[in-house]
Amino acid sequence: MLFLLIVGVMILSAFLIVLPPLWKSPPSPPLPKGGAGATNTQEGGADVPPPLKKGGRGGFADQDQRNIAIARQRLAELKEQLQTGALSQALYDEQLAELELALSDDLDIQSQVKASSSQGRWMASVLIVAIPLLAGSLYWGLGNYQSLSQVEQAAATPEQEQISVMVAGLAERLQKQPDDALGWTMLGRSYKYLQQNDKAVVAFEHAYKLIGDQPEIMLLYADSLAFVNDQQLAGKPAELVFKALAIEPDNVTGLWLGGMAKAQTGDFAAAMDLWKKLEALLPSGSEALQEIQDLMAKLSTQIPEGTTQAETKPAETQNIEVQVSLAPELQKSASPGDTVFIYALALSGPKMPLAIVRKQVSELPLTVNLTDAMAMTPAMKLSSFEQVKLLARISKSGNAMQQPGDLIGVIEQVKSSDKESHKIVINRLIK
Repeated sequence: MLFLLIVGVMILSAFLIVLPPLWKSPPSPPLPKGGAGATNTQEGGADVPPPLKKGGRGGFADQDQRNIAIARQRLAELKEQLQTGALSQALYDEQLAELELALSDDLDIQSQVKASSSQGRWMASVLIVAIPLLAGSLYWGLGNYQSLSQVEQAAATPEQEQISVMVAGLAERLQKQPDDALGWTMLGRSYKYLQQNDKAVVAFEHAYKLIGDQPEIMLLYADSLAFVNDQQLAGKPAELVFKALAIEPDNVTGLWLGGMAKAQTGDFAAAMDLWKKLEALLPSGSEALQEIQDLMAKLSTQIPEGTTQAETKPAETQNIEVQVSLAPELQKSASPGDTVFIYALALSGPKMPLAIVRKQVSELPLTVNLTDAMAMTPAMKLSSFEQVKLLARISKSGNAMQQPGDLIGVIEQVKSSDKESHKIVINRLIK
């Protein structure tokens, strides 16, 4: 409607400019000097009165008749002057020629004025009908009123084609520079923005191999894997999420994804624990806080009525106490701010920690408890294995993956049900 209103106003404005001059009758032009309507005083001649001006009911026809009458009167006077000798034959002929020319001009002017007036009004009538019809026909065939909204939409968002071209250029450059970890991360984020999650997985996988166990990369990788897998976090995505949480327990994205992973396996109590921790970290009044509270409200309906949350938690049947210290000869090889990972591994199978604790060198010596509550996935926890391997490792980079230059201490085999305290001395340099 707005578009049609604008078009109507524009057409009306054009009519107001074009039509008035065509509709009006033009004023009568002045008669030429020396014509039948002019006052002509000749030597010995009489004054000839000019024709009446246009007006009244007679119009142009009356004026023509008056001009003819005046011309006849003037002709009679010329003949009389010729007969009396007031005019010579040559002068008579000259005056007669002027009279005929003047009368002819007067009659042509009036005819042209009438024709012009009639033609102008006819043209105005045609334009009133023709302009809207012609404009409407052309726009119907060539125009598109929806382009107005399309222009607004195009102005509000970036050009998808341009972004795709830039992303393709980045991907091509990374094929020539495959060791650019930051580039792979940026490429993965770009593919996520374009909702090309299968390509994002490949990009984040490259970045993860180059950067290692950095929580941000691990969580981006896990999220993309989940989208490709119909938003299911089971398997490698959950492994990455809980490994990231072991490194950064208060990571907001990790807590969100961790809660989703637990909820998908039916461990609603564990999911509730993670999301309650997340709830305390989110800004008051934020949309994210409202969303997580809504999810928690829905999740609470999945827990049987009358059952406490503690009763629904998986039983922490295993609890291995570990004492960790640093050998004196390696004291100078570690800095107080270096990260200490204390964890348990299965003797065979996946090398994902069954339980892990993160500390700092400045806290050594220390004692920690590894429990089933620290499991990254329900299937990979202490109580699922009869015997485990205990490790304590100092990482200068903070990377959970073992690297040359790390300091490590190992107990190769202990029973997971053993209630004794196990002492680990970090006494070896990884080369």
